[in-house]
Amino acid sequence: MNMTSIAVVGGGLAGCECALRLARAGLDVTLFEQKPGFRSPAHVSDCLAELVCSNSLRSDESASGVGLLKAEMRALDSDFMSAADACRVPAGKALAVDREAFARAMTARVAAQPRIRLVERRISALDDPALDGADSVVIAAGPLASEELSASLAEALGTEHCYFYDAIAPIVWTHSLDMNVVFRASRYGCENGEPAGQGDYLNCPMNREEYETFYQALLDARKVEARAF
Repeated sequence: MNMTSIAVVGGGLAGCECALRLARAGLDVTLFEQKPGFRSPAHVSDCLAELVCSNSLRSDESASGVGLLKAEMRALDSDFMSAADACRVPAGKALAVDREAFARAMTARVAAQPRIRLVERRISALDDPALDGADSVVIAAGPLASEELSASLAEALGTEHCYFYDAIAPIVWTHSLDMNVVFRASRYGCENGEPAGQGDYLNCPMNREEYETFYQALLDARKVEARAF
């Protein structure tokens, strides 16, 4: 009987994939997730594997680095990729998913795995007593790790801070677009013999003056309040 036990901290994308893979390999896993008792300012769902953007998974083209990684994960029978493909929505060469359906699917997979014990607990440091007794510990808290855990990681790594950068996309009302000018096409041009006028994206051609007007409108628009994290 295999008595090896693994503690995985963080029930996000990496944490769920890791826990499921280890469980399928015959190892006992304790998956620590702080939700629903505690959420970061970016969390809105009680589900595991919560995505902040439907297009977070980026390109699915095997000629790109991230696309090749996805192809390798599919070849390795990844739970992550199986759920993502099942929840896919049109996005050209990108892998975009229905975020809520994807999170529910990953949560169900974890719940159905008898070797995974899901524990609602906020791990605040690498020496948290809850991690005692585990043969190995996997930190998969991601960029939304708590300030306390981030500080503990930074101390262990000998750095002052851990860094993560992301961007936010503006939301444009469809009724504000002139469909006599805007055209539909895929993100990187015609794909797979796609006929003109078809695709998953609305493209807005602009000359310099139009672009500068658009840019200024973005600067003047109502902003999403910046989060301290």
